[in-house]
Amino acid sequence: MSDPAQSPRTADVFVEESAPPGRETPLVEEFGALGFTVRARALPARRPIEQLAWAVLVVLPLQAFLTALGGKAGEDAHHGLRSAVRRVLRRGSGAGPSVEPLAAQDDAATAPTPTTASTVVLQDPATGIQIILGPHLDDTAYRALRALDLTRITQGPVRYDTAEARWLSDVDEATSP
Repeated sequence: MSDPAQSPRTADVFVEESAPPGRETPLVEEFGALGFTVRARALPARRPIEQLAWAVLVVLPLQAFLTALGGKAGEDAHHGLRSAVRRVLRRGSGAGPSVEPLAAQDDAATAPTPTTASTVVLQDPATGIQIILGPHLDDTAYRALRALDLTRITQGPVRYDTAEARWLSDVDEATSP
C-alpha cells in the first residue's frame, strides 16, 4: 500500500444527485487552482428521512488543503474559496462538469452530517474531522481558516465562532479541562 503523504493531492466533491447541474463547479475550479486533482460525484437520491444536512461535501486531506490555501499568493486565497462557497450555496448554479455517479459501496458517502443544509463541508478522509463553511462567513473567518492549527483538533465538526473570532470544535471545547 502506498504512503498517503506521497500520493497526489485529491479532492472528492460530493453533491446530491438532484442538485442543479454544475452546482459543484466553483469548488471544483477552486480546489483545482489549489493544486488538487478533483473528482465530482453525485450521491444517489435519498428518502426524505435520509436528507443530507449539507449542500456539498468535499473529502480531501485537510492539512494539505490548509497548507495550499495558506501558500496561495496574498488575499486571493481566501477570497477565492469564500466566493466559491457562496456561489455553490446559491440556488440555480450554471452548467458545469458532469458528475460521476457514486457507487453504493463508497464509504465517503456515509460521512456524518453537519448541522445545517446550507453548508459546504470539508472532511479529512483519515481523521474524519469536518470543517463547516457557510454563506455567512466573512473575510476574517477565511483568514483565520488559513492559519487553523489542526493539531489542536481531535474531533469535529469544526465551525467558526463569530463571538470568539476563531475556528473551534464544540466537542473539543466541551471535553477540555
